[in-house]
Amino acid sequence: MTTPQPISLQTARRLAVTKQHLHQNPLLSKKPPADARANIMTLLHDIHCLQLDPLNVVARTQLLVLWSRLGPYRVADLEALLYDDKRLFEYWAHAASIVVTDNYPLHFYQLQHFLMGSGKWQTRVREWLIANEGFRQYVKAELATRGPLGPTEMDDLAVEPWKSTGWTSGRNVDRMLGFLWEMGELMVARRSGSGFGLQKKWALTEDHLPEWQAHVPLAAREVTRRAVPMSLRALGVGTKMHIKRHFMRGWYPELESVLAELVQAGDIEEVTVMDGERPLPNKLYIHRDDLPLLAELSNGGWQPRPVLLSPFDNLICDRDRAELLIGLYYRSEIYTPKAKRKYGYYVMPLLAGDKLVGRIDPKMDRKTGKLHVNAVHWEPQTRVTKKLERELERTIGSLATFLQADEIVYEAHKNG
Repeated sequence: MTTPQPISLQTARRLAVTKQHLHQNPLLSKKPPADARANIMTLLHDIHCLQLDPLNVVARTQLLVLWSRLGPYRVADLEALLYDDKRLFEYWAHAASIVVTDNYPLHFYQLQHFLMGSGKWQTRVREWLIANEGFRQYVKAELATRGPLGPTEMDDLAVEPWKSTGWTSGRNVDRMLGFLWEMGELMVARRSGSGFGLQKKWALTEDHLPEWQAHVPLAAREVTRRAVPMSLRALGVGTKMHIKRHFMRGWYPELESVLAELVQAGDIEEVTVMDGERPLPNKLYIHRDDLPLLAELSNGGWQPRPVLLSPFDNLICDRDRAELLIGLYYRSEIYTPKAKRKYGYYVMPLLAGDKLVGRIDPKMDRKTGKLHVNAVHWEPQTRVTKKLERELERTIGSLATFLQADEIVYEAHKNG
């Protein structure tokens, strides 16, 4: 057995940033290019998913993740890829996400197994669907007859209402649509409202993606054999747990033995990441196709740029990994009383190349057209220079351009 090659923590960090297209990216543009849809698809084929989130304090996270990598782009191009070209669709990745249609066979394994198992949740949902079988058939018949519909366009025919202590209690149409989506019987065919709105129009999967109805389902092990290299190439470098939490979160059957098989075949390699003289714990892996890039990054081929990240960006959505590789300890303060917040309501970390240098607390006021920067928090180890301040201002300016803000308003600043 060969000894895992050692790489520095800095090189591992740079590899992760580069694989997430957060370096000096050739796709990056100051204005949307003519082939913007092709650029979006190139990016999505590499990072595989965009987490969906309803918060619209600055912009929805799926939009910010693309902006961080592509610069200002047309949201209409993303919507067209989703709902017209159907090269993307909404389903689960490491969270509810936009995923690539070519990866449908992998996600099909997830939806096939959504209600399998003896857990309390699966049992409860199965029992509720059985009790409301007539309601389920009504919803599907309405969509088959009338085409894509929103929840308010269908009657609530639940025999047994959905009971919950949360906001879903009694929302029977929404619950039925959501469960049928997770089972793969329905797709989100359109969203209405500005800024990638929350109001969904639902369609039968057989109508929305008919070409995938006859595909041959993958065996469980084959799903993992395909998904592991994809996840690892998007991560750059990662442990078994990092892989398990990314892209197909929780859906890697036989992961341990598949990792061993891929190492034996030479498809992936183990590496030892050194934090100074101390190796990071647990086995870390890298895809063999990234070895030339690793060598390049280790020998000065690094092209950094400043970048602001959504709180749910692919690079940092695994909080433990973000802390391990980047030193980013991030906890949402949305539900923290204002007086007790350390950083702010909706905080976007600032990377300068591979280093966490600060965080900003922004808010877009769409009524006035103003992008408010409520605070800038520099990390304690950051040496704040005029150059760094100018880079931050340019990055915030790019965000304002993307948001079509008329003005940037800087409120009180605070150094970390």
